[in-house]
Amino acid sequence: MPRYNAPFEIHVHGQVPLRADVGFDQLQETLKPLWKYAGCRSLSDGASSSYEDEPGIKFDAGDHILQMCWTVAGDEDFRQTLDEVCMNLNEIADTGAAIEVTFYDADFENEEEAPSGESRDDFLMLFVGPNPAAIMQVQRDLLVQDLINMMERHFDGSELSGVVAEVDKLFAQRFDALVHSLEIGKPPRGPGGGHGGGHGGGRKPRHLH
Repeated sequence: MPRYNAPFEIHVHGQVPLRADVGFDQLQETLKPLWKYAGCRSLSDGASSSYEDEPGIKFDAGDHILQMCWTVAGDEDFRQTLDEVCMNLNEIADTGAAIEVTFYDADFENEEEAPSGESRDDFLMLFVGPNPAAIMQVQRDLLVQDLINMMERHFDGSELSGVVAEVDKLFAQRFDALVHSLEIGKPPRGPGGGHGGGHGGGRKPRHLH
């Protein structure tokens, strides 16, 4: 059911490439936590955003892409819904993808009637993908893009290859550590055992994507 007097308007924005074998029925089950949270009985019913100028949740079957620009009224419990949806999307994603989630404090939506004090706005960047390497790749790409955009104010782009190389080293170390931790958790191999190797400040304008 619709949530009246909900403390937040929550905007979910992202584009997730899906495996070629994923159809609408499977996507509907994957996104069930979202449309159920909105009080709907199906993805078709729950795909529309609270705002008419937002496209909502769209499935491009030809290009196998899930597109989300969708707002729902809710509370802090929506974070649990996000956890469930991200876990589900990991199962059907073809490559890594980023999903932006913004919590807008409903009390501050009307600037003329906004209360005194700071709003409870919050911003999350979530990542999904078929495996840890795919997720780390999209994290790396976004970080490199942000760094270059910031540093090009002071340096020519051709001077920043060393910065990019250092970022790549950091992610390589993180990936190696992850692989090592997974290897440690594996059971012994062969007869007799043997050991396996190896929030932001400021209020974000709503429709800036």
